[in-house]
Amino acid sequence: MRKALQILVKGVVQGVGFRPFVYRLATSHNLTGFVQNNENGVLIEVEGEENYLNEFLRELESKSPPLSRIDGVWYENHPKVGYLRFSIGKSAFNDNRDVLVSPDIATCDECLAELFNPSDRRFQYPFINCTNCGPRFTIIRDVPYDRPRTTMCEFSMCDSCREEYENPLDRRFHAQPNACSECGPEVELVGALELETKGREKKAIKEAIRLLKDGKIVAIKGLGGFHLACDALNEEAVRNLRSRKSRDSKPFALMSKDLKVINRYCEVSSMEKKLLLSPRRPIVLLTKKKDIRGIAPKNKYLGFMLPYTPIHHLLFNPPDAPSVLVMTSGNISDEPVSYKNGDAVTHLKNIADYFLTHNRKIHTRCDDSLVGVFEGREVTIRRSRGYVPEPIELPSNSEQHILACGAELKNTFCLAKDNYAFLSHYIGDLENLEVLLAFEEGIQHFEHIFSIYPTVIAYDLHPEYLSTKYAGELLARNPKLLAVGVQHHHAHIASCMADNRIDGKVIGVAFDGLGYGTDGNLWGGEFLVADYSRFKRMAHLQYVPMPGGVQAIREPWRMAACYLWRIYGDDFLKLGIEFTDGMDKKKWRVLKNSMEHDINSPLTSSIGRLFDAVSALLGICGFSTYEAQAAIELENAASNEYHSPYVYEVEENIIKPDGIFSGIVGDLKDNIPLDIIASRFHSTVADMVVNMCDRMRQELHLGRVVLSGGVFQNMILLGRVVNRLRDGGFKVYIPHRIPVNDGGISLGQVAIAIAKIKKQKVSIINPKSEILNTKSQDPYGQYLNFNFP
Repeated sequence: MRKALQILVKGVVQGVGFRPFVYRLATSHNLTGFVQNNENGVLIEVEGEENYLNEFLRELESKSPPLSRIDGVWYENHPKVGYLRFSIGKSAFNDNRDVLVSPDIATCDECLAELFNPSDRRFQYPFINCTNCGPRFTIIRDVPYDRPRTTMCEFSMCDSCREEYENPLDRRFHAQPNACSECGPEVELVGALELETKGREKKAIKEAIRLLKDGKIVAIKGLGGFHLACDALNEEAVRNLRSRKSRDSKPFALMSKDLKVINRYCEVSSMEKKLLLSPRRPIVLLTKKKDIRGIAPKNKYLGFMLPYTPIHHLLFNPPDAPSVLVMTSGNISDEPVSYKNGDAVTHLKNIADYFLTHNRKIHTRCDDSLVGVFEGREVTIRRSRGYVPEPIELPSNSEQHILACGAELKNTFCLAKDNYAFLSHYIGDLENLEVLLAFEEGIQHFEHIFSIYPTVIAYDLHPEYLSTKYAGELLARNPKLLAVGVQHHHAHIASCMADNRIDGKVIGVAFDGLGYGTDGNLWGGEFLVADYSRFKRMAHLQYVPMPGGVQAIREPWRMAACYLWRIYGDDFLKLGIEFTDGMDKKKWRVLKNSMEHDINSPLTSSIGRLFDAVSALLGICGFSTYEAQAAIELENAASNEYHSPYVYEVEENIIKPDGIFSGIVGDLKDNIPLDIIASRFHSTVADMVVNMCDRMRQELHLGRVVLSGGVFQNMILLGRVVNRLRDGGFKVYIPHRIPVNDGGISLGQVAIAIAKIKKQKVSIINPKSEILNTKSQDPYGQYLNFNFP
């Protein structure tokens, strides 16, 4: 019996070869009709024998293209039209769009075979791609995903490319970036000083390889922006890059030709290999087997990725090309990555010697993603290229459109509607105008392509975060918007819960550098009982002053001196250990005075600052040149072997760490090796977590523990905490798909906003609400009256 169906497929089904797949599947079952992209996904009208239709529906999901992600298939009987054949129709759309966009995808094996085949017409063409690979998110201007709505609209296809593009049986059917050397973008090599063209196409690639071999720094335009590249095995080139970029110690990302090269320098597990080879091509943190001087000082790990664009593959192709390249973000410190040719030359001309650029425009900048592996599973540190803008399914449907503005450091924003949360690409640290503009542009683009018109604005409670001030400006312009202020550490816990799709009450352990607390102090060592709609602070690390405010983060020795002074008084200067003997006594007197008179010394309960203090006390890092350097180097100094914890006290649910410092001082005087002392400290912090969770379980009868916050990027600490909690019968959750650091905050803000709205815990708030007018002390030690403009 002949029937007709109308089918809607939703998910990541545009730009991944889904329509030609449907075409081939339909024709193989003798079905007629059409398939087209629309504002909701892929629409199919199909007619044929009932048994063939049933097979078609089954195989639509079971045999779908590898890069697609089907979130739902809806179908209904439809009047028969009498189609004579099956065809691929033009895209149809309106303003009510509900389509998902594919991330950028690494060059596929078929394209690579053609790239290095001398008889192929795209031999060594640096922009080869097909429906299975190439740029997506970074070139899209609008949806549906069609060439006129991408930055490829400026290139008219030649006859050969057009024939491929229009042939449903071709791998490049409707591959929007499809091009060749006759009609597509081209590469150009330009000198940084004279801005003269040094070569185009194959000559440009060949000359760039020669320059890299000679120790030059080359800015290379990729999918989402520029990299600054040099030969990683050339120590002088690496030193020059560090000097010019003012990046003294922060690790550089590396790109190698293949896995064989990576295996020379790092241990690579099966899961790490899978991540390195995946179409997402993230940077993967790997344990060092052999050091590369100057790349990751005082660090047990190297961050490696494999080539993901044709240009990258061509740079590694000659046998005498550098086998490992530094590939660090093309930006000046604290600014977003450069992605426009003119801006890159302006900003990077004093760093790069040459620019390997091209004329395919990038619409949205997007940094490389960074991941690690814990217990055989991927853990995300930075979620960006290759992952964004894939949505995260929410544990609860959102009845309103929500914008969550995120935190200050490692900022991401998040937009939500229905059951989808669209967590943005990595924006950066919201500390200057350039990053703020990137933040605002990103929000506008996401709102447009996903048709999200926020009626709810969620934001962090910290009055001086630029993300919070941005929320305030939106609310001031439109008082009818719903405002949801979210405490920083509650958002951390909620983000992990949302990532793991759990609900109900949990024990939440939030350890990080700092977050604004409801009492006006800077939290960061928190034990909460929480669900999505509310939380209660059950315990925390004892408050200590941060002498000099944010300067105490840049100079961890200040925190060490503060802790010792609180324990020993002025006599700490007579302890006879290297730290106190080498301290600047004049600076100390100034700091002591500021703490005694409560000048620029906000109180903090941060575990991150505790790590800083111990790192400085051990002589590992007294001055930081990048975020969390002291804590990172302390982890890398610690022995992986377990050593017994130091003593600490708990009084009225406040953890007092005095015994930790007196124990460390004793070990230093006894000349105990630093790796053992560092290991003992990690064991102590793990013991704190298990001890407090045990106490909360006895009181609250809760057995689920959620761990979140940037401190849990520490693999030694995380491993010891998770193992001991599980041994104690707890069910433990950590984030996997989203960053455990502040990059996941915005997802937590969304989840909390949804819950509060459903429980009617928020109402329409105008800018004069008490919630948005709090008197508080910020980390810079200034007292601020938080008034939205």
